[in-house]
Parts: sequence; C-alpha cells; structure tokens
Amino acid sequence: MDMRKEWEKWNIHRASKMEWQPAMDLAWRTFLRYEAGDYTNEGIRSFQEFVSDGRLEQLFLRGSYHLYVATHDGEIVGMITKRDVRHISLLFVDSDYHKMGIGKALITYLAAELRKDDITGMTVNAAPYGIGFYHKVGFKDIGQEEEAEGIRYTPMVYTR
Repeated sequence: MDMRKEWEKWNIHRASKMEWQPAMDLAWRTFLRYEAGDYTNEGIRSFQEFVSDGRLEQLFLRGSYHLYVATHDGEIVGMITKRDVRHISLLFVDSDYHKMGIGKALITYLAAELRKDDITGMTVNAAPYGIGFYHKVGFKDIGQEEEAEGIRYTPMVYTR
C-alpha cells in the first residue's frame, strides 16, 4: 500500500492547540492499560507528571516540542511527539485501534517529516511494552535497558 494513502486513511497531521489535551489523555489512558504494570509507583507518578504538569505543553506552544496525531472520524486514535530534532518522546495508539498500522504510519510520517530537513534517523527510549513494536518497524537497540525516575526503557535507533 502507498504509505501516503495510509497517512490519509488516518489523517496524520501536526496537532493543533485544541488537540494537545486529548492526545495527552490518550497517552495516559494507554499507559495505564498497557504499561503501568511494568513500572513502580515512582515510574507511574513520573509518567503522569510528564504528560500532565504543563511543561511539555508550554514547549509545544513555543514550537520546540512537536506533536502529530492520527485521527479517524474526527477522533484522535494515535499520537507521536518529537523532541531534540529526532527523538521520539511519546508514541501511543488507542487500544481500539491497535494492530491496524497506525503506529507504523506515525513512524513513517515522522521519518518523512525529518527527511525534509535532511535528517535520516530517529531515536527512542522504548518502554518494555513497546520494544517488540519498535523492532518490527525497524528500530535497533543501541544499549541495555535503563531506568530513570522509575521509568524503564531501552535506547533504540531507526535509520531508514
């Protein structure tokens, strides 16, 4: 399938100010359902603070933290954020839309956006739940699992 068509199917675009909170709500809901079990209470609190304390939103509003969303019938069904030029900070897909290609489409869309600026790779600190997905779409481990503020992650790189 032509990837551009897949983007259109999910209407992937740079998020508006009005889409910020629904996207963060999606991240929190999905984290609780699929990832919280892999973390300590400290990690859960750290993640909740990360998506809700307002600091990221201020960076987003200033244009230094980028949020892209996938929508279907007007609802946000997936989201990805980018910081530090090429680093994926958050990637979540609504549980009702798992295994439909939205995560892959978000990665492909972001890679295409980066290529416009001659950037050919991305990095991510993958949560335990997401490691299999990231491997499937072409990311490679570049280090062992680490932990910071109760958040477990494996550093990865994508160079397609």
